Amino acid sequence: MSDIIQLLPDSVANQIAAGEVVQRPASAVKELMENAIDAGADHIKLIIKDAGKSLIQVIDNGCGMSVTDARLCFERHATSKIRKAEDLFAIRTMGFRGEAMASIAAIAHVELKTRRVEDELGTVIEIEGSEVIQQFPDQAPAGTSISVKNLFYNIPARRNFLKSNSVELRHVIDEFQRIALAHPEIFFSFHSDGNELFHLPKEALKQRIVHLFGNSYNQRLVPVEETTTILNIKGFIGKPEFAKKTRGEQFFFVNNRFIKDPYLNHAVLNAYEEILPADTFPLYVLFIDIDPSKIDINVHPTKTEIKYEDEKAIYAILRSAVKRSLGRFNIAPTLDFNQETGFDTLITPKPLDEIQAPTISFNPNFNPFDDGTARPARTYTAPEQLERKTSIPQNWDSLYQITETEEVEQLSLLPEESSSEKEFIQPSDQPKKQFFQLHNRYIVSQIHSGFMLIDQQAAHERILFEQFQQQLVQNQGSSQQSLFPQTVDLNPADFALVQEILPEIHALGFQLRPFGKTTYIVDGIPADLENINESQIIEKLLEDFKHQSDLRLSKRERLAKSLAKNASIKPGTKLDNEGMADLIDRLFACESPNISLTGKPVIITITLQELAERFGRTN
Repeated sequence: MSDIIQLLPDSVANQIAAGEVVQRPASAVKELMENAIDAGADHIKLIIKDAGKSLIQVIDNGCGMSVTDARLCFERHATSKIRKAEDLFAIRTMGFRGEAMASIAAIAHVELKTRRVEDELGTVIEIEGSEVIQQFPDQAPAGTSISVKNLFYNIPARRNFLKSNSVELRHVIDEFQRIALAHPEIFFSFHSDGNELFHLPKEALKQRIVHLFGNSYNQRLVPVEETTTILNIKGFIGKPEFAKKTRGEQFFFVNNRFIKDPYLNHAVLNAYEEILPADTFPLYVLFIDIDPSKIDINVHPTKTEIKYEDEKAIYAILRSAVKRSLGRFNIAPTLDFNQETGFDTLITPKPLDEIQAPTISFNPNFNPFDDGTARPARTYTAPEQLERKTSIPQNWDSLYQITETEEVEQLSLLPEESSSEKEFIQPSDQPKKQFFQLHNRYIVSQIHSGFMLIDQQAAHERILFEQFQQQLVQNQGSSQQSLFPQTVDLNPADFALVQEILPEIHALGFQLRPFGKTTYIVDGIPADLENINESQIIEKLLEDFKHQSDLRLSKRERLAKSLAKNASIKPGTKLDNEGMADLIDRLFACESPNISLTGKPVIITITLQELAERFGRTN
């Protein structure tokens, strides 16, 4: 029997390895931009087409490469970052494995143009599927330009698994934002299909956050800074009232490398304990600077996981730093009223013995209807003289009190009837059914066997959900024109998400039109939405849409569910009898009136027999 184990060809091995390093266009963007940063560039330009499927180009002004380096960089395990195994514990660069360029070249058409500052001519290399097509010297600006075309052209299965352009663009934007946040000292620009999405000059970290996420974030940030012998922490955290339902705005950087660490995330959430709304996540952009010998970053090919030598100490320091910042800037509650800046304007600096009670002086002879012509002018008399001349009646202010007090009526559970109604109601008329509201949260309706208790918010959510679903199926929803159109400013990722679901949003009754790079104008909203803020409802709609992770729901169902939850009446809303009757009628017209959107009951029925048993009655 012949041997069955064989060495794979380099091209096949590279394609297999590329599956770990390059999973989607965003992975290639990350690797190419990190290489540009490691080359010492301070001006980086990213250009993509079709969300990176057709073209990914990164242009930098870094150190460039020689002819030999340009050819060698596409070989597997060829790197300039380390020389020996001990260097793995002193890494300050973004890359070090030497796998990225070889993996990208194995699954795409790659063109490299590079030139060092001291060289007169640059080098151009074209590669297709790990095979060098041509290499020649040519004029090129100092630095490096890498173009990746037709990603996964030779792996159709991987290309077919890519999502829509809007989804892949959001992943590219996420990677771009992480790199741009980690390096505010570098100029970045991002162009997608000919449109410039980001133009980020060299600036401070706070300005970089504002430029990436919007001007509204300028008022949401709280600085964090802590210096210890173990590590240094700096960055910004968000105020609790601006927390969102998704984790999209949470960034940890260890030695300027973006990481994902649930353990450190728990430390931050622990610092927000009791001041954060339920099921929400705060914004934070935190940088941890630590000795590279105390960590191990060679854990995963994506380099987003790190092992620490002393995790508990890092957890405690991070938690204390965040909690200290929340307390220092009066974000966290405190019992020390002297430190509350909100009470400064209410406290008088005078001693208590110098404070005098206010007095009232008035002229009893003042006549507002006296024009001074019919009677001789009167002179004003000082209050001290008035006390000697006239006596002011006691309890003079009682003259302005209402003489007749209102009768206190006893609360009645029966409907009120006017006298005219009593005269015209015939004995054969059926009385109108009455409903009652408990704590402005539940509706009580009497039935033959007992009574029903209805959760008004869950009921309204079910009604709106089925209504919005029907509108999406019919592709037409009634819209209410806004008297004054509103503008909604979104970050580029949310703007791309709106573009993806724009047909469904229009079918629900929203009338949106793009205005600028990341802004929409709201000309109309669904007719069933009343007294809402257009920008807030759209932002909440997007947050809930991103937050839902149930893969069993289609895009339309997720959108209808998100809008129904945000547009429904909230606990504490008072309803009149007609409003409760209309809500109940619409609820029982639904296909599933008994089940809420979360799978919990909407209606609870309590029978007379159950009541009798609770009261200990047997008959």
